[in-house]
Amino acid sequence: MTLFVASYLAGVLTIFSPCILPILPFVFARSGQTFRRSALPMLAALAVTFTAVASLAAVGGGWVVQANEAGRYAALTLLAVFGVTLISSRAAAFLNRPLVALGVRLSGDGNTGPRSIAGSLLLGVATGLLWAPCAGPILGLVLTGAALHGANSGTVLLLAAYAAGAATSLGFALRASGEVLEAMKRALGFGERVRRGVGVAVLASVLAIGLGFDTGLLTRLSFAATTGIEQSVLDGLGRDGAAALRVAENASPDGAGMSAQPYRSRLPDHGAMPGFDGAVSWLNTAPLKAEELRGKVVLVNFWTYSCINCIRTLPYIRAWAEKYRDRGLVVVGVHTPEFAFEKKVENIRQAAARFGIDYPIAVDNDFRIWRAFRNSYWPAIYLVDAQGRIRHTQFGEGGEALSDRAIQDLLAEAAGQRKAAADFVTPQASGAQAAPDLANIRSGETYLGYSKASGFASPEGITGDRPQDYSVGKLRLNQWALDGNWTVCAESARLSRAAGGIALRFRARDLHLVLGPGPAGKPIRFHVTVDGVPPAADHGADIDAAGNGTISETRLYQLVRQAGNVGERTFEIRFLDAGAEAYAFTFG
Repeated sequence: MTLFVASYLAGVLTIFSPCILPILPFVFARSGQTFRRSALPMLAALAVTFTAVASLAAVGGGWVVQANEAGRYAALTLLAVFGVTLISSRAAAFLNRPLVALGVRLSGDGNTGPRSIAGSLLLGVATGLLWAPCAGPILGLVLTGAALHGANSGTVLLLAAYAAGAATSLGFALRASGEVLEAMKRALGFGERVRRGVGVAVLASVLAIGLGFDTGLLTRLSFAATTGIEQSVLDGLGRDGAAALRVAENASPDGAGMSAQPYRSRLPDHGAMPGFDGAVSWLNTAPLKAEELRGKVVLVNFWTYSCINCIRTLPYIRAWAEKYRDRGLVVVGVHTPEFAFEKKVENIRQAAARFGIDYPIAVDNDFRIWRAFRNSYWPAIYLVDAQGRIRHTQFGEGGEALSDRAIQDLLAEAAGQRKAAADFVTPQASGAQAAPDLANIRSGETYLGYSKASGFASPEGITGDRPQDYSVGKLRLNQWALDGNWTVCAESARLSRAAGGIALRFRARDLHLVLGPGPAGKPIRFHVTVDGVPPAADHGADIDAAGNGTISETRLYQLVRQAGNVGERTFEIRFLDAGAEAYAFTFG
């Protein structure tokens, strides 16, 4: 129920997002008509269409990408006709008669009467096909869960709640705009000019969406505008225990003023730890049972080895394991894969050695432990007290100081006596493990496989699961393109012939790319440029200053770390050998 409320509230917040601007003219064009017969059917059709398309896209293949693109073109054509009929009946006369009739029906002229309901529904369907909401933390959580576990009735209901929230805020805006427009018509005496102005706005929106403006700059602006509010909603409705932890921080650190009874932390109780029965294998230890860990404070860390957020959290996990081991802390890493290559135990073993992990790792290839914990995040930290109860959680990066204090608090509780708080760990990390430059990030995780691809700008469009020649045109911020002959699969893009490349327009200090040598496993050479020249001082940890590097295994590679001012850059990587597989860009 909590997530349904959060999804609805996240939908309501979209009215404040710049990325919703292109669809507002389509909505406001109905403001001069009866709400029940005009606006309500349109908003309902918008919500239903978005829910259906988003549900399919969460688990669909390449055919969904192609079908949705075709639907977008049809919707743009329909709405362009709508805009023309609003501006000029003389211009509409040059169009074919069926389209004129359809345009008039959509515009809801007074002569159409009750038939405007059908026009409103059709307009709502078209708008729903075009609406690409900015995926903040809550919508991202819903879509991630669908991708991991498959779309089900719960997924559909969550997406419907999100769409209903957006329709609610649009409905209020529509009622308000209707009163404003009617007042303008009465005061200024030129209702026809107002109508034409709306028509111009509709055509401008069609042009903006057709050029990808809605999923480019506006999406980035929206991310900056509403993500903080949305994250606060999620945190407030979630169970991370931060508020209760701050209460515990105010307690006397040495037990002064307290009774002689054993110390009891004020951290909340989130239920019993499910255990690790679903592990398919264990690294660095024999299999662990929940019963064996009673009397110990346990830190469970869900991670996967190519996830940049997980990688940047590992220095803290290692530091806690080392600092608090002698006081009774047991750290258990649960490796739950995002990509298929992360299911290979040997790959996980090599990653653990590369990251210096010596604590136990449960290999959760079947997501059984993930589901038992009802987890939805990479990374996720669950702190368990000596009685086997979950007392604190941390989802994603950030909040390490709170988690450190929670560890100390639960260790003191296990010992039965509050001790003076120790200093928090401050691990030193380099390369991809270093902390991100959050102030300069304007680019988000970008997948190259068609199941989650976004921002793709090659003019040929994505062709799933078969070789296709691609080219690179002019890129806007957060758009990427392929060059050469590639096969785009559900999870990755694979280069069929040597000398192909990938280009991306981004803004962040660090750029990472998950790469692999493909089924053959042979090393693949590549060369990186930034704004057309070798990166020099801006090179990442996995290439040299000239931009040269080699794919030796499937993992995350740090390719750019800007040493000076962080600005918008064009990144390009060219592969000198065939077979390279590219999975996802991440930034820091």
